[in-house]
Amino acid sequence: MLVLDGKTLQYDRPFSHDGINYPANWLRLTTLAEKEAIGIVEQPDPFTPSYDQRFWWGVDNPKNIDDLKTVWKSKTSETANSLLVPTDWYAIRKADTNAAIPTDWSDWRQSIRVAASTKQTAIDAVTTVAELETYITTNTGADSDYPVWPLDPDQVAALPTPEPTPESESVVTGGTVSTESEDVVDLGG
Repeated sequence: MLVLDGKTLQYDRPFSHDGINYPANWLRLTTLAEKEAIGIVEQPDPFTPSYDQRFWWGVDNPKNIDDLKTVWKSKTSETANSLLVPTDWYAIRKADTNAAIPTDWSDWRQSIRVAASTKQTAIDAVTTVAELETYITTNTGADSDYPVWPLDPDQVAALPTPEPTPESESVVTGGTVSTESEDVVDLGG
């Protein structure tokens, strides 16, 4: 934030100082030294606390926890439904023709229902808006995180197979491994 004579200057706005009119682009085109030469001081922007509007009306002003639980449990059901809809045809085909649903897809569909139920139970367990916000927004990649859902069989199949690292490969041909406290390998050489 740039300040001149106690007034905040805005980029791309003309201003006047000591009888001189400065054009709108002057602040962008000058160096800090040129700005300081006429008395402009650079100051940090004032701190304004932030909050997530999904959970708070304002800073330290939480929304009603019961209403939020209802909203987030509903969103969880909607997410689960949107994940299941593309594979509903398996269930329809089974009802129409008695053709079996592939086991991997049947298992995945059940895992989505279980994940949704688990997430809704976790939402019910929180007692404060701050706890709910933490649960909903935490994403460490763990299966227990709210944003994480089971991968469908096609996504799992598309995951790259990790290459073995040299550290994970220990090949000893011949020789003996000592049982002493030190890691000693005698290759019989």
